[in-house]
Amino acid sequence: MKLLTTPKILCAVFILLTAAIGGMSAIGFASNEWMGALGGGLVGCFIALVDAGLKNLSFRQFSNATVGLLVGLFCGMLINYVLKELFKLAPQAVVATAVIPIAIQVAFGYWGMALAIRANRQEFSFLIPYVRFRQDSAQDSPLLVDSNIIIDGRIARLCETGFLSGALVVPRFVLDELHILADSSNGIKQERGKRGLEYLREMQETPSLEVTIQEYYHHHNEELTDTKLIELAKRLGARLLTNDRNLGRVALLQGVTVLNLNELAKAMRPNVVAGDPLSIKLVREGKEDHQGVGYLEDGTMIVVNPAIEYLGETVDVVIGSPLQTSAGRLIFAELAESQAS
Repeated sequence: MKLLTTPKILCAVFILLTAAIGGMSAIGFASNEWMGALGGGLVGCFIALVDAGLKNLSFRQFSNATVGLLVGLFCGMLINYVLKELFKLAPQAVVATAVIPIAIQVAFGYWGMALAIRANRQEFSFLIPYVRFRQDSAQDSPLLVDSNIIIDGRIARLCETGFLSGALVVPRFVLDELHILADSSNGIKQERGKRGLEYLREMQETPSLEVTIQEYYHHHNEELTDTKLIELAKRLGARLLTNDRNLGRVALLQGVTVLNLNELAKAMRPNVVAGDPLSIKLVREGKEDHQGVGYLEDGTMIVVNPAIEYLGETVDVVIGSPLQTSAGRLIFAELAESQAS
């Protein structure tokens, strides 16, 4: 039997509570306690249905609507005050003085909420100039991560350096994806899933990181994981952190800020050009008998001619011609004159 989720239990408790309040409020009115309880329960069901209809309304939109409602009601009060003074000159308008103020308050309250929900952050900053929200800065907005970036394992070390904010958001469906991989019968997938779960546990235990598991409720559960990630990033106003190039392209087309870890690693590669001096340790033989091979910190291969006799040593070289291959960048170099002599 499928267990009830916490929201459903909370909803049931709320309906029972409204029924109890309705029953207690009817005590002493010709034994209508049951009718009062029924009425209270119906009110609770109506409120629960309204809540279900507003499931996709974010907390930010709700906050905006609340501010807009207050502004609208205030404007309505000002107009009603002016009309009240005018109605004093026409005492016969009894119905108008009772109906018009209510209509004005409802109309301005609605307009205030509608305009506030459609407003952006810059407009709210203009409305309240001395109130700045932490996430108004793109650098401080949360980072939404996918399963590939968790399995990659570099994100925790990158956040510890301080170049990225330490607020990481892991959607529930991404955690479920890692769980499925870890339980897979395929050895490679199983290893990737277990490694991702282990890295996630380490990130949660890192004091400088704030890892949040984001529950995701949506009626289109058959959607692809990438589609859910993009939609959730837009809903939370979060940046999407990934190393999936295609996912990044689709997200950018939909207005989501994307941070690609592979692009960052590529940008951080040492910018070496022909003629630059460099010190490098030769770790193995090259394809030719006289060549020695070393590596830069980012993994770029340096092939040195002729350097086989210096294998295992750190030598001074001069960069020659770079070559871009399907496996990455390959750089040829020659021994420096001081080294050769």
